[in-house]
Amino acid sequence: MLNYRWTIRQRPDESIVEKLKETLKIPMSLANVLAARGLTTTADIDKFFEPSLEDIHDPFLMDSMDKAVERILKAIKNGELIWIHGDYDVDGTASTSMMLQFLRDNGAKVEYYIPDRFEEGYGLSKTSVNKANDRNAKLVITVDVGITSFEPVNHANSLGIDTIICDHHEPGDELPDAFCILDPLKPNCNYPFKHLAACGVTFKLLQAIAKTLGKEEEAFNYLDYVSIASAADMVPLIGENRAFAKYGLDILNSNPRPGIKGLIYCTQLKLGSINASSIVYSLAPLINAAGRLGDAKRSVEMMTQKDEIAAFQIAQQLEQENRRRRAFDEQTFEEAIPKAIKMIEGGKHRSLVLHSPKWHAGVIGIVASRLVDKFHLPTVLLTSIDNLAKGSARSINTFDIHNALKKCGYMLIEYGGHKHAAGLTLDEKRIDEFREAFDKIAQEKITKDMLVPEITIDSELMLNELSPKFLKVLNKFAPFGFDNYKPVFITKGVTSANGMKILMNKHLKFRAYQSNFAIDAIAYHLAHKSKILTSGKPFSIVYNLEEIQINGYPTIQLRIRDIKSDQE
Repeated sequence: MLNYRWTIRQRPDESIVEKLKETLKIPMSLANVLAARGLTTTADIDKFFEPSLEDIHDPFLMDSMDKAVERILKAIKNGELIWIHGDYDVDGTASTSMMLQFLRDNGAKVEYYIPDRFEEGYGLSKTSVNKANDRNAKLVITVDVGITSFEPVNHANSLGIDTIICDHHEPGDELPDAFCILDPLKPNCNYPFKHLAACGVTFKLLQAIAKTLGKEEEAFNYLDYVSIASAADMVPLIGENRAFAKYGLDILNSNPRPGIKGLIYCTQLKLGSINASSIVYSLAPLINAAGRLGDAKRSVEMMTQKDEIAAFQIAQQLEQENRRRRAFDEQTFEEAIPKAIKMIEGGKHRSLVLHSPKWHAGVIGIVASRLVDKFHLPTVLLTSIDNLAKGSARSINTFDIHNALKKCGYMLIEYGGHKHAAGLTLDEKRIDEFREAFDKIAQEKITKDMLVPEITIDSELMLNELSPKFLKVLNKFAPFGFDNYKPVFITKGVTSANGMKILMNKHLKFRAYQSNFAIDAIAYHLAHKSKILTSGKPFSIVYNLEEIQINGYPTIQLRIRDIKSDQE
């Protein structure tokens, strides 16, 4: 079992916190949360609590945006076929669906292509370019891919096809020779917000086209796609993404388009209660299931459906495939654990690079994430396709896994991604060499302190501070997601009232009691800490607050992250 280090988030001078408390008329604990997240002025807090589309950036601040808009409008005017090349994950299929829908709605001739995960792999491919050429397309727009697609772009150029790249991944030292590239991470791009999902970058293109056509407001009708992609792709839900998520969720909850409404019904979510977590744990797995075990085009067909019944039927198919995916996931996880334990015995390794030719390529990313959670080490999981080792890499917060792959780039056929998640391909014969080189980088960069997982705490909280007003203010922190997680509180001097239950030999359920105030608490996967609760001595808890339904009525409970005796 992992032992967590508890760290109180750094905050400004206490006088600033006190001023926030008095100015906003909020409890000190919530003033601490705001200050700890860098929100120290009323102007910043007003923007945070009330994100507005008026505050989002001009799309033409993105380098090459004017060039991209001009080329697309030319294609529409001349009746050219536009070929959209997407990716098979949620961000890629949502971006494809949104671009497809928007261009169709504005009179364009457009077709799309999603590569087969197993046959073609990630990125723009010569196969897609050739199919575009066969259809006499003269413009290819990539979404969520392209920033490292040198050969396919050159191939398109040789055929007289222009390529517009919409991507959000880290570029390499060189850029493809595309007609133009939209990527806020591109060198010399002065776009002020660098954390967009691919669907966010694609939306900026839509916004720019709509603005040029004098109907910018219509672009905002597509933010449901952006909210789904932003939550699923774990981009920071701060700044511009926060406005996108808020307004996109409003559409999902009030007036979802037929293709997404069918998906919502299939997952049994209730309109009005869909949030970022609903996307991550309910909608996204079904959208992803299409590409993990089969043809990802089904996700695009579902999300762009005009008939919600037809969309519901596709979602039902994807739900069945997601059940199959979970079985593969569990089997792979169980097979990977002994390999991981053997590798880290003796404490020599500070990373995991695991390979099995029989692991399913559609689940290795999920399993890599689970292994990071279990062992708190950067993890690369590899399977084999046609004598090539293809893998997914996931990391701990403090280790830049994309940079590590970059340093190993001389032995990789291809790689790409972000600081915490990436993909790669290499020759099977070089796996041992890669494992050694990758771990050498981990040894250099990961200190002993970094090997201890950390829970960052926003503020201390007395349980009797919990009131309707407290919860009303807390709800303004939503939408929650990456870099805007639910606030984490610590409460000391707690005892367990009215006993404790162990559920499924894994979880604890109890009533947390402090200063004559008691509240229900659930502690998942913390049954091994039951003795702390039954000792009769005070203990400390670290937790989030969550709303649950009991007999149809909303109520608040504590979702415990960790428990420690106050005598430790």
